[in-house]
Amino acid sequence: MSKRMDVRDSSAMTVLGQGVVLATMLVGLPLIGIIAAGHDPRPYLEMPPVTRFVRHAGFSWPWFIFFGVADFLMATGLLVAIRCGVRHRVRHRPVGLAKPAKGRFPWWGWAGGGLCFCAWLLAWQRFDWFWLFQPHTFLPIWAGFILTINAWTEKRKGSCLITRQPLGFLGLFPASTAFWWFFEYLNRFVQNWYYTGIEGMGPGEYSYFSSLAFATVLPGVLSMIEWLGTFPALDAGLTRCRPVRMPTTKATACFTLVVSAVGLALIGIYPDFLFALVWLSPLLIALSLQALSGRPTLLRPLCQGDFRSLVVPALAALICGFFWEMWNIHSLARWTYSIPFVQRFHLFAMPVLGYGGYPPFGLICLMAGMPLVGNPFDTPAAIDP
Repeated sequence: MSKRMDVRDSSAMTVLGQGVVLATMLVGLPLIGIIAAGHDPRPYLEMPPVTRFVRHAGFSWPWFIFFGVADFLMATGLLVAIRCGVRHRVRHRPVGLAKPAKGRFPWWGWAGGGLCFCAWLLAWQRFDWFWLFQPHTFLPIWAGFILTINAWTEKRKGSCLITRQPLGFLGLFPASTAFWWFFEYLNRFVQNWYYTGIEGMGPGEYSYFSSLAFATVLPGVLSMIEWLGTFPALDAGLTRCRPVRMPTTKATACFTLVVSAVGLALIGIYPDFLFALVWLSPLLIALSLQALSGRPTLLRPLCQGDFRSLVVPALAALICGFFWEMWNIHSLARWTYSIPFVQRFHLFAMPVLGYGGYPPFGLICLMAGMPLVGNPFDTPAAIDP
């Protein structure tokens, strides 16, 4: 028992150490880069972030095609993996394996759906009596959505994050606030999105209400990941795909870490060309740190043909991204995009190629949430259709 506890403590310390290193790199590298280039760091630390000091390049067909091909290849890979999952989903139950308990849709799920719908209505209207709360509808919309998707998961498999891991689930909210503030910080160096409807807010008011909204990011994505896992094609089916050979040497991990770190240090100097690293560098750095610590990385199961840890988080983030963008479009306090080279052909406020940032973001969300609620793909795949 003592040896097992020592192993757990050592693993927890390793995860904590990696988190500290990652956070330090995310905060320090972009700032070091712009200081080394002779830029004034003060605009990058402005609160609220209202000054738009990055002048982006205009639309470019060659770059649009480049990013379009990258998004197409990523989407094709996801579709091929999903097709594999559909083809190999289990339609029978092995002898002796208990059927997961299913029940009725919980009452609190109906309450969540009602809250989401009412908050959605209020967000898109401009009722005079609601003017004081009009900028703050993001939180109730997503609180209702999170309740609803967990209730749906509860009905489908008999448990969900809320009922199975209540403390870990609650811990996702403050963790989510800190998590998304890192991306708000990184965005200051590329300024791919900015907020309207926050005029007149001071630093304290903006920080408080923004933190409340940011608290729903990880619970939303992690809840969606678990719900998707209740479908056999995205659970058992994805464990039967063709294995992919993944580089596992520490030299490869070191090279990836260095390249990602250098790219992160340069995003403020070359924001038009390196803006995609806001989503890629944190993921690559985190995976590299996992590999260098000797722990299996999140993508290691691909070597055994298990694609769940890659496909499901990516798909969950895309689905959440659709709702994020949809509910944002007519809200009073909302974000607007300014992305170089591809600022055309929008789906809601987002240029359509911008949705390519959501799949890697889903993997980052999963890695950020695992210390609190565990890895949902560590358990054997369910086989009940």
